[in-house]
Amino acid sequence: MGLAFYPGSFDPFHLGHLDVVEQGLEIFGELVIGVMHNPDKPSAWMGPDERADLIRQSVAHLGKGVCVETFSGLAVQAAAKIKATVILKSARTGADFEVEQQMAQMNEASTGIRSVLVFCKPEHSFISSRYIRQYVQENGEMKTRLVPEPVHKALAAKTGKAGK
Repeated sequence: MGLAFYPGSFDPFHLGHLDVVEQGLEIFGELVIGVMHNPDKPSAWMGPDERADLIRQSVAHLGKGVCVETFSGLAVQAAAKIKATVILKSARTGADFEVEQQMAQMNEASTGIRSVLVFCKPEHSFISSRYIRQYVQENGEMKTRLVPEPVHKALAAKTGKAGK
């Protein structure tokens, strides 16, 4: 079906992201997760290489159809560079949908690369990297599993608290 490109800052990578990756792999068979720098977001809590490494650990069980790379610049430029046939995205809210729709239309108009929007499972739909960062920075631990185990361990190491 072609190569899908799933871009994001993934700071940190969470279970909603993992769900989108699993769906993308099921639909397209081959997926590149692009760890990006988003200048509209506050500076990253983890560097891109650290984020990419944690994502690799988090998706290792999915096999060879998925890989993780870091990119700078626009996501659509990265997608074109790797010859992706589609950009995989997700939206949690109506506001997310509006942003993704406009971006998808711009990307297709400029490169011909279409975007496909999938929705994560309802039990993951509220998870946000921003809120995870804020919560962990303020409270020092996560008492529930919102992130894959490798990310959970990295967050615990950053704060010095194990959490559950």
